[in-house]
Amino acid sequence: MDKLTRVELLWLENRIENWIRFGHATDERIVDRSRRILWFTPGGVFAFVRWTANEYGTVVSRIDIVRAVAPGEPCTSVPFVQPGGDILLRQSGWPKVERVLQIVDAVEAFGIDPTEVAPDYWQHVHNRLSVNEEPRAYTPTRHKAWLQRRRIAP
Repeated sequence: MDKLTRVELLWLENRIENWIRFGHATDERIVDRSRRILWFTPGGVFAFVRWTANEYGTVVSRIDIVRAVAPGEPCTSVPFVQPGGDILLRQSGWPKVERVLQIVDAVEAFGIDPTEVAPDYWQHVHNRLSVNEEPRAYTPTRHKAWLQRRRIAP
């Protein structure tokens, strides 16, 4: 387990909701009714959504698409993720988080697993949304080109 990336999920109704939108966990441990821990192998990609509210409304809305890192590999810290990861996309504020979730849905509508999407596409989405521009769509043609590029130059 020391070589895996650990993600702590917490769900306290209407207060804190941390969840995985996509990703293939290697292992899972249920701590109690509101807490779970997931582990991801190095290179695994997952989307981690965090939402927090108080009596006045939403305090945090954030989505991170992260690549799990190998031991000793440089990484960026992400709350609830140990040791951290290679952040492919980071957006905050519900309108941008919602837009990323819509993009993930669109990718899945093509029958493409979001964990297999080209990492530079998630970076493209991050960059475009950060400047309030619309990202290009990820199409089956783009995905096929990525799979061929990955096969030729791993």
